[in-house]
Amino acid sequence: MTATGSSDRARRPAGSRPARRGKPAPDAPRRVAFDLLRAVDERDAYANLTLPGLLRDRSLSGRDAAFATELGYGTLRGRGTYDAVLAACVDRPLEQVDPPVLDVLRLGAHQLLAMRVPPHAAVGATVELARAVVGESRGSFVNAVLRRVGTRDIDSWLTDVAPAYDTDPLGHLAVVHSHPRWVVSALRDALGGDLDETAAALAADNRAPEVTLVARPGRAEVAELLDSGARPGAWSPYAAVLSGGDPATLPAVRSGRAGVQDEGSQLVALALAGAGLTGRDERWLDMCAGPGGKAALLGALARSRGAVLVAGEIAPHRAALVRGAAGPDAAVVVADARVPAWGDGAFDRVLLDAPCTGLGALRRRPEARWRRRPDDVAALAGLQRELLDRAVDAVRPGGLVAYVTCSPHLAETRAVVSAVLGRRNDLTREDTRSLLPGVPDLGAGPDVQLWPHRHGTDAMFLSLLRRRA
Repeated sequence: MTATGSSDRARRPAGSRPARRGKPAPDAPRRVAFDLLRAVDERDAYANLTLPGLLRDRSLSGRDAAFATELGYGTLRGRGTYDAVLAACVDRPLEQVDPPVLDVLRLGAHQLLAMRVPPHAAVGATVELARAVVGESRGSFVNAVLRRVGTRDIDSWLTDVAPAYDTDPLGHLAVVHSHPRWVVSALRDALGGDLDETAAALAADNRAPEVTLVARPGRAEVAELLDSGARPGAWSPYAAVLSGGDPATLPAVRSGRAGVQDEGSQLVALALAGAGLTGRDERWLDMCAGPGGKAALLGALARSRGAVLVAGEIAPHRAALVRGAAGPDAAVVVADARVPAWGDGAFDRVLLDAPCTGLGALRRRPEARWRRRPDDVAALAGLQRELLDRAVDAVRPGGLVAYVTCSPHLAETRAVVSAVLGRRNDLTREDTRSLLPGVPDLGAGPDVQLWPHRHGTDAMFLSLLRRRA
């Protein structure tokens, strides 16, 4: 956010209005950020799906939209850190503070500790928001707490509220980088116990990602996206990156010839399509295809080779999204992959992008770190093993299965693959690294784990299995 200038208008954040008599009227960007936090808390809404609608409904664009986006997403990312600071400034446990009031306090803390908003403006505008959305008396409480928060900068606060690194490194990293402790532990385990790299991975989760596009083969060229102001992606030949702006304004995206898709998501689909195969190569399957990004890319590649992609999705509304993304390049089937609508051995290549915790996309979905619980991992791992068994059943002897998750948690990645390999004698595990040419730091194999801090992608996991006769 740009630092405010010398005029009264410049000193007010984008979208604010002069104080007036009568009922307080909070500025529109702050109200959008508050409504976003409440939607996430009350309705389990997804921030990345909710915010665009709020901005559109309130007619916010430009600096106002940028302010609301940074305030909303930044507060969701930093919630763990801000709660530790607020706990030191509130005279009761945070669990006893009404959730809407606590969200207002978090918004104020983010402005004071992480945004270039003058302290008097951050406190004053947030108190005005509080009076409008939670009542006059709560406004006084918010004012008192935020004035305490504003007495110190974030580094000074962390010295006091974060556990000492020497005695509790996981607790320290959890507070400093605003992640639940169990997530910090899971990332450390996936990174071989390296705490320095764990800190780098956590920090990468807190950096807002740029928008990555995919030019769908046969429908668009990367050059068209570059001509629209994007730059080439780092790894995928179909990727382009926008440093800013709304991708929906690009003609190729509006028409569906290109789409928004993380480069890691592109790479795992390209690895399955690029793996060597002997014999028939006519029928491909995307088992859990919603919302359709990988299906659109795989379907375009299949069509270019004279093959057909079947995209299965259990939820009808998500199946509709797959149809919209893939267009004529996929035959979409509403089906439960655990009780499939297709026969055994019917496909040559199968993608299983399994339901997972989503811990690999926390930079894009910051609220997921607070929504997920450790118990979710065990329940999802059981489903993932069941789906991987069905994926192997669906592929012919000699065919390939790509097991993919957007999570680096070992219980959702290597442990799932090892469990299925341990109870079946018809599988071999392929070395996947050669299928991602030019991508560095892929480890010892045979599986691949991508990372935001290493590769600039979501933390996608890929294991490639070949079914034996």
